[in-house]
Amino acid sequence: MNIDIGKTIFVADIREGQQIRDLFLVSRKTLAETKNGKPYLALTLMDRSGEIEARIWEDAARFESQAEIGQIVAVEALAKPFRDQLQLNITSLQAVEDGAVPLDSFMPSSKRSVREMKSELAGLIRTVNDPALRPLLEATFQGAFLKQFCLAPAAKMMHHAYLGGLLEHTLSVTGLAVGLSRHYPGLDRDLLVASALLHDIGKVREFSFSSVPFDYTESGRLIGHLVLGSEMVRRRAEQIPELSPERLDRLLHLILSHHGRHEFGSPCLPMTVEAILLHHIDDMDAKVNYIDRLSEQVEPGRHQWSDYQRPLERFLLLRGPEAEIPPGPERPEAGNDPGGRETTTRAGGNGPEQGKGQQSLF
Repeated sequence: MNIDIGKTIFVADIREGQQIRDLFLVSRKTLAETKNGKPYLALTLMDRSGEIEARIWEDAARFESQAEIGQIVAVEALAKPFRDQLQLNITSLQAVEDGAVPLDSFMPSSKRSVREMKSELAGLIRTVNDPALRPLLEATFQGAFLKQFCLAPAAKMMHHAYLGGLLEHTLSVTGLAVGLSRHYPGLDRDLLVASALLHDIGKVREFSFSSVPFDYTESGRLIGHLVLGSEMVRRRAEQIPELSPERLDRLLHLILSHHGRHEFGSPCLPMTVEAILLHHIDDMDAKVNYIDRLSEQVEPGRHQWSDYQRPLERFLLLRGPEAEIPPGPERPEAGNDPGGRETTTRAGGNGPEQGKGQQSLF
């Protein structure tokens, strides 16, 4: 196959019956057998717009070496329905030489501008007036670390799992913290905002994100981002003589407890009002992003039931993006659904209906 092609067709745009000749990244693969004992290759292919299942039914063993996880491959395939989902029936596949094509078409990334988000981050740091916490934040968010922080995902799969996702999530959580500090004036506003900015910095070391699919580093698996992040803050605090041990302990408590429960990885439960609020706004932002990503699969202006979402232990009634409404006097009132219809088609498959207890999104 001639692989001198660029990326032109994205997963989100593939339609039933479409002939595909394009580039994708292999995110998962399994060499399996049919009921008759014939080997076949089951692949999950991805680009920045999403993932799609693919199968190679002929010469599976020969193609397996070309389809390593993390490898960009050129494929020729036909898009066919299988159990209500599209699947690529691949007839030809060839690995693309590393560095031959830019990775930005294959790595999901935040819809927000990194430059805009960095500016917002700097502005939030400037709102912290505490004479010890502000220097700590300024010393943390600079140089090589800031560059990594702006690229890192916030999770491997569940929420903000894309380049720039960690920064986007951090800004959202901090924005909620700022709003809560106005609503509840008795809060330690600077402590809450500083902890919101720092709560997930350990994810820079928890994840490997120089290529896709994103994965855990060894220290990420063995230690986890809560402890990694608290260690990073403690080391940086050694350079801030104004930061008292008592104040540092309050800050580290918020970082270590923000998952809220021992079974979700927190070594301690939230025991101050700021810690309780940080846990809830972090959890809220993660869940909203998770649901938003599912909702993107729904047709504009429609409502649709999801498959059973095991992390949330429930089905979800999703609303698609707002349909474009032509200008004119007939615009519906705010809050009205243009379609007004519910369907039972499922989006965002996530396993069988019987869950085993709520899972963390973090």
